Amino acid sequence: MSYTEVAPPPSNPPALRELVLVTGMSGGGKSIAMHALEDAGFFCVDNLPPELLPEFLRLEAERSARRVAVAVDVRSAGSLPVLMAHLQTLRNQGMPLRAIFLDASNDTLLRRFSESRRPHPLRSLGLGDDMHQVLQDAIALERELLNPLRMESTVIDTSQLRPAQLRGWVRDLVTVQGTGLTLVFQSFAFKHGVPSDADFVFDVRVLPNPYYDRELRPFTGRDTPVADYLARQPEVQLMLSQINAFIAQWLPSFAADQRSYLTVAIGCTGGQHRSVYLVETLAVQFAHHRQVLKRHRELDAR
Repeated sequence: MSYTEVAPPPSNPPALRELVLVTGMSGGGKSIAMHALEDAGFFCVDNLPPELLPEFLRLEAERSARRVAVAVDVRSAGSLPVLMAHLQTLRNQGMPLRAIFLDASNDTLLRRFSESRRPHPLRSLGLGDDMHQVLQDAIALERELLNPLRMESTVIDTSQLRPAQLRGWVRDLVTVQGTGLTLVFQSFAFKHGVPSDADFVFDVRVLPNPYYDRELRPFTGRDTPVADYLARQPEVQLMLSQINAFIAQWLPSFAADQRSYLTVAIGCTGGQHRSVYLVETLAVQFAHHRQVLKRHRELDAR
């Protein structure tokens, strides 16, 4: 898909405290994310036409210095070139800008639309009487249209997230201080799928599993009995040191590339013991980086 050249917006930088752009796939959880941002003190505007963004930010800067969140979805896809130009200009001006893209697997999106019985915004562009196929085609088209914006955003895979988890993850993202790279460690269970928002995925299923110890099974990798057990295992410590060395080696390069977030996903079978322990330990080891977040996809869903 090609885009026409768009004139840049005016060069006067709006003096806002922070701007969060929320976008993503229809059914990905934008409404939940916007409610979370509103609860966090943001002034939220849904489906603002991208052409109006510079003027809106200028008015906001004149009225107050509050934090602003703007939601944009595929209904504004025709104005995507304008939006991309605005975002680049705002970043060049030093605007504290975070772009969050909420994604989910196709199967998850199909299920959510089926359960909610809501029509997809692009459904009218589909052909034929098979509504399931029409919905699949609409989702595929939406991915194509929004892909340039996804490439410029921090992606959250909401496929396995409950609403409360998503609200918490969004709040964590916007409360991280500073404008440098944020390092995110995330545990997950392979049996529930690999998170699509991960930049690196490490498989630790080869490590000794506390699940097979009846006394340790009820605990998680955040509990002392499991942590002590895994700390005594040479294979676990070797894996931990190698992951640490890899991240430490390449973290400066990702920061120099002006990345906002780097997500390191650690997966085991159930997402309760080994992956959780490694995430907790790595978060401590990289605490000197200052901007560090940790997530436990399966534990947080309890």
